[in-house]
This record gives sequence, structure tokens and C-alpha cells, in this order.
Amino acid sequence: MYRVIKKYITTWIRPYSILPLIFVFSFNCVIYWVTMFACKDLYHYDFTLPFDRSVPFVPEFVYIYLVCYVFWAVNYIMSAYFGKDQFYRFVTADLSSRVICLLFYIILPTTNVRPELPGDGITMDLMRGLYAVDMPVNLLPSIHCLVSWFCFIAIRGRKEIPTWYRRFSCIFALMVVASTQFIKQHYIVDAVAAIVIAEGTYFLSCHFHYYTVVMKLFEKLNNRLKYIVMKTKKKID
Repeated sequence: MYRVIKKYITTWIRPYSILPLIFVFSFNCVIYWVTMFACKDLYHYDFTLPFDRSVPFVPEFVYIYLVCYVFWAVNYIMSAYFGKDQFYRFVTADLSSRVICLLFYIILPTTNVRPELPGDGITMDLMRGLYAVDMPVNLLPSIHCLVSWFCFIAIRGRKEIPTWYRRFSCIFALMVVASTQFIKQHYIVDAVAAIVIAEGTYFLSCHFHYYTVVMKLFEKLNNRLKYIVMKTKKKID
């Protein structure tokens, strides 16, 4: 049974990517939630623009906003399909972008004014739940837009991935960006900043070799983890 499960997992997930992806997810959560708590008493800026006021509230986009978590998981796992070097460039860019988010959230806390949510139904219930859980802070840059654009970057130009899925990833990433606007989770400046940061950090990671520091660190951790697992397995046997 163990071998079957292991074979299934390694077919879809590259073993060397598991620890880095767990760290990426954890780091993202720490950045978001810790800064939210640490900066709650600071003055929060509102960067509402005329464009934002002209965008209508369309609650049905909440489904895209929520479904995108599956999209994130799939494409981040796929980012490891193209070799270690490429994967660690991606991971380094992602981690670098979160450091930038950290600086923005501390130095320039942001907020917005959300619309009233009249009416009943599943859609409005989801909106109320989302607004209750995801407070209107840490908006600039938008992590939703940032991660979704990274999902497109991860497979962009990769002929190993079917053309239809590459196109889908681009379109869906843009739909996620649109969803943040239509459900009033973010303003346009948050989305633009997210895409610029994603492209900028990925460009730097691809054109400079500092990603190798991240790669060596995770390889040491992976080797240490393998040693612990093997040692534990021998004890059990």
C-alpha cells in the first residue's frame, strides 16, 4: 500500500518540490496574517481611483475568487516539472515577491470600502463569509493576483504543457484579477502592482544566480529529511 501511494504521489509531484512548496505556502500565510495582526492599529491608506468607482459590484465573481485555490495548487505543483533549476528560479521569485509584500504591508498599510451585501442566496452568503474571513487590509499588492499570475508564469512558453492549458492559465489568471475588482476585494492599483512584482521578481531570478542559494538550502533540508525518514524506517523494520 505504501509503495502504491508513493508511486502515485511521485507521478504527479516531484519529490524535491514537496518541502519547498510547503515552505512557500507557509511563508505566504505568515506574511499575510502576521502583518495583518502587527499593523492593525496603524493608519491604513485608501487608494480608490475613479476607475475603481466605475467598476460595478458583481458578486457572481466570488466563485472564481474561491475556485482559484485549486488552480494555484495545480500550477505550483506543475512548476517542478521542468527541472530543478527552473523550479528553484520560480520558488525564489515567489519568496522574493512575498518579502516585497511584507515591506508594503508594514510601510504602506492599505484598506478599502466594501459595498453593502443585500439579498439572500448562496452567492451572497459566500460573499458575506468571504468578507468576514478576509478583512479589507493587506491589499497592496494583491496576493490573489500575485499568485494567480505566478501560476501563468510557471508554465508560460512551456511546450511540455498542452497549448490549451497554457492559454487557459493565462485567461483564468486574468479572470482572477477581474474577480478581485468585481467583488471589491481589491482596487486596480493592487492588481497592477501584483503583476509587476511577479514579473519583476521572476525576471531577476531568471537572469541572476541567487536562486542557487535557495536551491542549496532546500537540497540540504531535503537530504536531512531523507536521512531522518530512512533512519525511522529502519527502526520500525
